[in-house]
Amino acid sequence: MSQAVSAVQGTSIEALGQQATAAMAAGRLEEAAALWQRVLESSPDHPAALLHLGQHALYRKEPRKALALLERAATISRDNSVIPLNIAFAHRALGDSAAEMAAIRAALAIDPYYYPALLSKAMLLERLGDKRQAAKVYKDVLVIAPSLEDAPQGLKGPLTHARDVVRENAAALEEFLESRLRDVRARHKDEDLSRFEQCKDATTGAKKVYVQQPLLLHVPAVPAIQYYDEKQFPWLKELEAATDDIREEFLKIYEEDRDIRPYINRPDDVPVNQWLELNRSPKWSVYFLYEDGKRIDEHCARCPKTAAVLEKLPLVDIPNLGPTVNFSLLAPHTRIPPHTGSTNARLITHLPLIVPGKCYFRVGNETREWQVGKAWVFDDTIEHEAWNDSDQLRVILMLDIWNPYLTAAEHDLIRVLLNGMLDYYRQNAARPQAGG
Repeated sequence: MSQAVSAVQGTSIEALGQQATAAMAAGRLEEAAALWQRVLESSPDHPAALLHLGQHALYRKEPRKALALLERAATISRDNSVIPLNIAFAHRALGDSAAEMAAIRAALAIDPYYYPALLSKAMLLERLGDKRQAAKVYKDVLVIAPSLEDAPQGLKGPLTHARDVVRENAAALEEFLESRLRDVRARHKDEDLSRFEQCKDATTGAKKVYVQQPLLLHVPAVPAIQYYDEKQFPWLKELEAATDDIREEFLKIYEEDRDIRPYINRPDDVPVNQWLELNRSPKWSVYFLYEDGKRIDEHCARCPKTAAVLEKLPLVDIPNLGPTVNFSLLAPHTRIPPHTGSTNARLITHLPLIVPGKCYFRVGNETREWQVGKAWVFDDTIEHEAWNDSDQLRVILMLDIWNPYLTAAEHDLIRVLLNGMLDYYRQNAARPQAGG
């Protein structure tokens, strides 16, 4: 055959394939099959024609014909995971579960992250009665598959089912493990078992493990603790005892509405990202008593009792950076999006002053509801968020303290390190040109 004839035929086959693909996209399946058949007549080993004709045979409930076409395609195109998955569908229609599983594994051997094959594996395990193993595979599917909202319409049902099976299995696993842990836990009822409970929940998948993600300075080997044990901070009792005095001083400031400003204030040339709704918004506003390591004397003078309490606390003290102490105001029906803080060298303390109810705070995988006068300490380098679902204002006193796992020597070194970084970049700042 001359090269000219071969080129004409090649062009004709390519054009037929394009027409067939267009017909498939338009839902004209019989027309597409006829076009693919013409391709196959011209090129008996055309893998796309073999695959699509095999799929059409499956659609027409002709699994043996489909299997013959698809197995030919598999010998020609060995790196296409779609082909063995369709072979699995043919074996399913023929009632051969062993061959179906072998074909699914062949598809996953080509692409371990091919979630339709992984979904088919989970469905087969479930049909075979191994619901627990199916749940494990369904869980993997949900990690790599599109979200339910973004999934193709035909996959929404199977993915919803996968989510239900995973949830039911998690509940069954929890019940099973509790039956074994109950007596052991009772023997240690006077001990703090919270770390083990976190371990169990992470192992079973009941809760996600969150890590520290500081934006500025990360001190290694410091525990990632979401909410700290209040027993580590005996001064919290004195702070809580001053709740009424602190709230009263805040209310006087609030009545005057002076120097209360939005908490988020991004420059015009800096991306706002998750802060778009709150940027320069009074929905989340603050009144500073200390800001970036500087005591605001005028503000502290307006809150003498609050200032006196603060003087007794182990506030972080890093020139130009800390402490920061403020009254934090969250408007009704406002949410602070998930975010992380600057460094795990410090921790954040909240003292709730005005809590109308339906006001919540999440650190990592634990959500708490604020209660007036009940303080807590948390690591803000672990993802956290807050929301006020009430119809009234929520107010807390927020302050930062040294992380208790750091030594005095580390305090000194961190002060020098952070200010050294500030000075370095200040010295490198662009200077205005002379003249003009």
